[in-house]
Amino acid sequence: MDGGADAPVRGRPPGRPIAGRLGTNSASEERVQGVRPTNSAATGMSYSNVMWMRAGRWGAALGLVPLLCAAAPPPAAWVPVRWPWADAQSLELLVGTPVNCLLLKAPTPELVAAAQARGVVALGVVTPGGEGSEGREIERALAAKVDGIVLEGEFPEGTRAGIQGAAVIELTARSRLPLGSPLGSTGVIGTYQGVWPGIALEEDGARKSGPTSSVWIDTNTGFLRAVRAWGSATVWIANQPPPKTAVATTRYLQAIADAGISGARWVVALDEDLAGRLAAREEAAMGTWKRIAGMLTYFEKHPEWRAIPEGGQLALVQDPDKGGLVSGGILDMIAVKHTPVRPIPRQRLSAAALAGATMAVDVDPSALTAEQKEILGAFTRRGGTLLSGPPGWKDPVAVEGGITLEKADLERLNDIWHDVNAMIGRRNMGVRLFNVSSMLSNYLAAPGGKTAIVHLVNYSDYPVENVAVHYLGKYQHATLITPGGADKALEVYKTEEGWGVDVDRVGVCATIRLEP
Repeated sequence: MDGGADAPVRGRPPGRPIAGRLGTNSASEERVQGVRPTNSAATGMSYSNVMWMRAGRWGAALGLVPLLCAAAPPPAAWVPVRWPWADAQSLELLVGTPVNCLLLKAPTPELVAAAQARGVVALGVVTPGGEGSEGREIERALAAKVDGIVLEGEFPEGTRAGIQGAAVIELTARSRLPLGSPLGSTGVIGTYQGVWPGIALEEDGARKSGPTSSVWIDTNTGFLRAVRAWGSATVWIANQPPPKTAVATTRYLQAIADAGISGARWVVALDEDLAGRLAAREEAAMGTWKRIAGMLTYFEKHPEWRAIPEGGQLALVQDPDKGGLVSGGILDMIAVKHTPVRPIPRQRLSAAALAGATMAVDVDPSALTAEQKEILGAFTRRGGTLLSGPPGWKDPVAVEGGITLEKADLERLNDIWHDVNAMIGRRNMGVRLFNVSSMLSNYLAAPGGKTAIVHLVNYSDYPVENVAVHYLGKYQHATLITPGGADKALEVYKTEEGWGVDVDRVGVCATIRLEP
């Protein structure tokens, strides 16, 4: 469901690109010594001028960097972790885990070499700074022979172009994601912006209710599904734990699963307390690390899940430039009620995209072109039901730099949510779930009815028991898949609308595979 030339950079300035390494065919690897940073403030030059003057020296420095070891995985298979340690001995923690990509804030040649010797990719993380400091960070990272650069934050225009040919991953604001643009050499798009997944609490500790009247769950799933609806990019979400907080083990697992059920990867980031205890190999911390690795393994063992498109008979047409990139918007409201919904970017609206849908929600009719309006008109003439936002209604967007909606906007969304809920009623739009108030789900369906996947994530601090799953389709075989557990065949029984299975217990995450 979810697209390589480098993605176009806004306002890419003309100039000489910096010679690259990963993803090129260069075999020449001569080291150049004595690369020194230039002080742009002292020379009075702008960052962009200094950037392009450095191009030749960065190109020379890149000659130091060996081509990525043949044993290293391709970018689409990178399992990333922000690595908080600088000593090579810390890499012992990687044994028995699927982690194969380290994000290093201050990479050293020794650590990078040790990681590469294990077939692990080492990426230097660069953040924006004043007076060209990011340029010096890039130089230092390349001098350490990293396998690539992660640009985290908002950079001057042309920064990525300046290191063209190298492995570059941008972790940018949601509003700056290059949706619909050609992907770069890595095929990875990502953002540093995300909510910390879990059940939302009021200031007094009581569980928070959203416009749906259900327990409100802070989640990135709606946003991630909207991004993946654009094409085949590998999606990273790199939000970090709440500051000055010792995060419980289950919250780490929920963060991994929140991204995983949406076909994305969370860039694992450890809180300071856990990182310190892991450095000392404290027993409880090692147990947490083992469970983190187990949840990562759970999703990495099943890469086929990322290739299966969203299922269900309800389609949501929305413009990502408006409400499609927020957390807590209409897509999340529908998901909280466990109604399968297929996000369709307005720009990708077509008869083929609507195939299999019986209902559609057009969040912002005023944004449609005449051609797009005709596509929805044809959908209704074929018997489909269409719900459109009221005249003059605009899809609310987050404030500048934000990723969630203000209370007033949530209240406005409440109106369209009630209309959606009334339109759906008690219909089974592909899957209906019972006894899942603290959970979110995602329903995937392969073309031709070959396989369907029902992902379940539990955001509470305790297991959920006696979950019922009622589904449509001719799936006569069901298998329960859980992290660390053996696959278990489930008994399939007839329901009024289709078929059903029961799951005795869900810890943090479980998946039901349905087959004919």
